[in-house]
Amino acid sequence: MQPTVQQIIDQFEQFAPPRYAEPHDPIGLQIGNRDQIVHKILITLDVRPEVVQEAIANQVDLILAHHPLMFRPAPHLDYRDPQQRMYMDLIQHQISVFAAHTNLDETPGGMNDWLGEKIGLQNLRPFNRRTKDFSEPSIYLGVVGELPTTQSVLAFAQTCKQVFNVSGLRLTTHHPEHPVKRVAIIGGDGGKFYRAALAEEADVLITGDVYYHTAHDMLAEGLSVIDPGHHIEAVIMERLPPLLKEWQQQHDWQFEIQVSQINTDPFQFI
Repeated sequence: MQPTVQQIIDQFEQFAPPRYAEPHDPIGLQIGNRDQIVHKILITLDVRPEVVQEAIANQVDLILAHHPLMFRPAPHLDYRDPQQRMYMDLIQHQISVFAAHTNLDETPGGMNDWLGEKIGLQNLRPFNRRTKDFSEPSIYLGVVGELPTTQSVLAFAQTCKQVFNVSGLRLTTHHPEHPVKRVAIIGGDGGKFYRAALAEEADVLITGDVYYHTAHDMLAEGLSVIDPGHHIEAVIMERLPPLLKEWQQQHDWQFEIQVSQINTDPFQFI
């Protein structure tokens, strides 16, 4: 049978409950009809105009994204504005959009575990535990683990560049030759949590969008940091399809799964 948008949401939110999200994070159904029948799902990191056109061309019913479509309220709906036109195109073509953001980041077995596994860390364990208004000691925003083979900071940065398939990254260190064994990783913008990595005695922290002045603080405290960018969270497009297939078998659902072919990373290194 074909599920509804709401049935897909219900299943996803069992895996990554909304209560795990950070305050004011606009997760969940962004646009759409909860009763709509789903024949085709598109998985993407970001919902950008090019992704919406891809969804329209492929007759997609539901977009599953990591980053919310709307971080801020739309001030107007002017079709000449590409951002606003994107919303209108979604509505016109009856495409629903669902986003799982910090709830997916903080759920056990979610985004940060995926990133730690991708870089090859062993003995993965949570760190940077989050305090919520409910009793869930398992909630965390980051993982820490060990490399199977010790590398220098500089060599490990090169490894990250290859594994995450980025054309460039930023390395913050005073000691590029120092050995790296224990690594902490926080997907997205995790620089503000660098002291939690220090508390774990991590040799290196991997995170994106490191702020200039925070980088100085990291250096002063002796922490090496690798910033491969925010876009490494595109790992969702590798890890979500197997989950959806598992749910298909569990519920006897019939729908097609597509992974976006659009690169939504806004940065280029020249």
